[in-house]
Amino acid sequence: MSNATDIVLEASPELSEAAPAKINLALHVTGQRTDGYHLLDTLAVFTCFADRVTVAPAKADTFTVAGPFSVGVPVGADNLVIRARDLLRRLADRPCPPVALALEKNIPAASGIGGGSSDAAAAIRALARHWHLDLSAETLAAAALSLGADLPMCLAARPLIARGIGEAIAPVPFMAPLHMVLVNPRIEIPTPSVFSALTRRDGAPLPPLPGPVDLPALLDWLPETRNDLEPAATALVPVIADLLAALRREGASFVRMSGSGATCFGVFADTASAASAAAAIGRHEPGWFVTATRTGSAP
Repeated sequence: MSNATDIVLEASPELSEAAPAKINLALHVTGQRTDGYHLLDTLAVFTCFADRVTVAPAKADTFTVAGPFSVGVPVGADNLVIRARDLLRRLADRPCPPVALALEKNIPAASGIGGGSSDAAAAIRALARHWHLDLSAETLAAAALSLGADLPMCLAARPLIARGIGEAIAPVPFMAPLHMVLVNPRIEIPTPSVFSALTRRDGAPLPPLPGPVDLPALLDWLPETRNDLEPAATALVPVIADLLAALRREGASFVRMSGSGATCFGVFADTASAASAAAAIGRHEPGWFVTATRTGSAP
């Protein structure tokens, strides 16, 4: 008779999960803990533009990366997808069979829109389904925080306000979908460099959200908010100002940098106007990464 340690969890056939880009519509730095972590207030949304993580049964663990931004992505133990796999195995109460993990990398690296964290979150969601793990969302979020402060947000992957270092999450229901253009100069900005360049770390928190959060109300509210990382990132990568100017020229209702940069976003009236603006910016700046997308709910 087999003992408990010999039991292997039943696995599902191949499945995949989207790893959507995370857009910080507003990001206030409100303090800093003694361990160095910064305290934030952020309104975040997630888009249909995404990486994708695929899980399949295998005889041994493997990990591959493909896609337009796959070059330079580490495939060893330091990749967040691999770390997420290993974390989930530690959380499981029984052995989990080997898996072939594949990452389709569409989001630029170190671009301020949560690519690596969203990849890890997608891996956790996919593997939890694949291995049929009965773990609560709260358990997963608390454990995933060890992989990075963005992980609880990316696990939720829906409109939300996050506070603390990113672990205190409040969903934002009934938020209007946003049509957006994302622009990145293909320049990576390490997040620690941006935080190091901050001149102030004690900003006011976010003002209360309007309710309901329809597009007119949101466009009235956003100018009352900030991305406190934008000035520091722009000082390090001045072309960020050009990205914002390009979005304004194409008629965006609101523009801002996301996260620690260098990706900037513009909000547009509808799908057609966002697509037209993205095409125009791409023609004028062929060296930039540009895409039109919209926000969505959890994948």
